[in-house]
Amino acid sequence: MEKFVQDVAIITEKLCRDEGNHVSNELNRLRKKLVILYRKGVVKINHSVMELVCAKHLIKKGYFVDTEKQVSDILVCDLFAKKGESTEVVEIETGFVPPDHALDPVQSGTARIASKIARYSQFAEKFSLGTPPHNLLLIPELFLLPSRFRKMDDIEKLKRLLDKYYTSPEIRIEQIANARLQMIYIVNADTGQTVEVDPLEYQRIAKMAGFAK
Repeated sequence: MEKFVQDVAIITEKLCRDEGNHVSNELNRLRKKLVILYRKGVVKINHSVMELVCAKHLIKKGYFVDTEKQVSDILVCDLFAKKGESTEVVEIETGFVPPDHALDPVQSGTARIASKIARYSQFAEKFSLGTPPHNLLLIPELFLLPSRFRKMDDIEKLKRLLDKYYTSPEIRIEQIANARLQMIYIVNADTGQTVEVDPLEYQRIAKMAGFAK
């Protein structure tokens, strides 16, 4: 417990350096909530640090940010940001591979990202993914196309992959067909900086590096 409290205090102090009262107050509000959630066994340190770093980026853009917000009976999003009538959900993906998926990290990782996009993008005007610089997001090509250009064969193929890993609750065809991904946030905990990357540009870079089809 003391290690978590110390680490989130260190990153918050770092993020608040040279910032005004508003940014500092908002980050400390989120820090306190994360400490409470950690005591309940809800959050972990690596994820919490990235949430704080990404939250600062959104706060500086004028958003009011909440962390670990309930958006449905069963879903809690990592960050929920609101500015006027504009809302944004951000899901943080650290790249952790559970031991159960040591033999299928690419397929399970692709399904994990697809499930986040399909499930969470319906709860805000904008949906984004945050990830550290050392992790590659395995984004299905389908979600880089406007919904009207998605072919049913491709939607059903992705549905079969999702059904292999996620059945409770089932991810529906309509969720896949209508899901949206607007932004990728590269979240650097070392520097405390967050960089915005368009998903199409992110995928182009991944292709150039040979990590995407």
